[in-house]
Amino acid sequence: MNNKSVFSRGIRSVRDVVYQEHSPTHKVGLVIEPGNWEEVDPFLLMAEDFFGRGTFGRHPHRGIETVTYVIDGTLEHFDNKTGGGELHPGDVQWMTAGKGIIHTEDPAVGETVQSLQLWVNLPSDKKMTEPRHQNMRAQDMSVRHEDGATIRVFSGSSEGVTADTKNHVPVTMVELIIEPGTTVTQDLPGSYNGFLYIIEGIGTFGIESVEGKKGQVLWLERGTDEEQTEVKIHAEEKLHIMLYAGKPVGEKVVARGPFVMNSEEEIMQAYKDYREGRFE
Repeated sequence: MNNKSVFSRGIRSVRDVVYQEHSPTHKVGLVIEPGNWEEVDPFLLMAEDFFGRGTFGRHPHRGIETVTYVIDGTLEHFDNKTGGGELHPGDVQWMTAGKGIIHTEDPAVGETVQSLQLWVNLPSDKKMTEPRHQNMRAQDMSVRHEDGATIRVFSGSSEGVTADTKNHVPVTMVELIIEPGTTVTQDLPGSYNGFLYIIEGIGTFGIESVEGKKGQVLWLERGTDEEQTEVKIHAEEKLHIMLYAGKPVGEKVVARGPFVMNSEEEIMQAYKDYREGRFE
């Protein structure tokens, strides 16, 4: 770290995720609510979904990346540009919609899937990039091992352990499983904006040891471009956490349904292109 002092980040907010029944086969909690674009940049929204087959039928996206982490169940996915596959618990799909993609996400027959889906904004010069997806198997990802902790690196790095994930926007995404009584730190560039989501357990977080528990989202205090920073995490009970942090895009966000662009005109063009079959 070039012998620079490391800034230990605090927690700027803690919020309970509230769940709603959208249908008999779909319960959802918004981990990141849309609309607070500057506050959550480079992210747009995040949902924790519990859903059955037929919930997410064929639908388009443009101008974003979707990052889907499977907590439970088997998720079958297919898109019209890059094919399909299956995701199992602990797996991630990183899908770049770019200029346009049409996809489906369905649990295997008879199953309910619990997942976290994050939308990452794309900068204006990447909004119309070629679509792609990266299927990231839990067993294939780089892992950082500490006494009492396993840290799986899906994107970015953790204390020198790096992922080879392709990013349009620099993002660190790590899964942390921490045994009771264990303390770990996660390093982050000072420019990154980030948050933690607690899937299981109770712990304390940040320099002021703020308590957090299952079903809460904790936003990290901001750093500065010049700083190296870290986040301290201590497990009171066994913790299962996802940490996401990324470099803010800093551009105007205009979002309508499945499309996120920089202007109303671009949104209207996206709907027109979709209706006229240009996503095919």
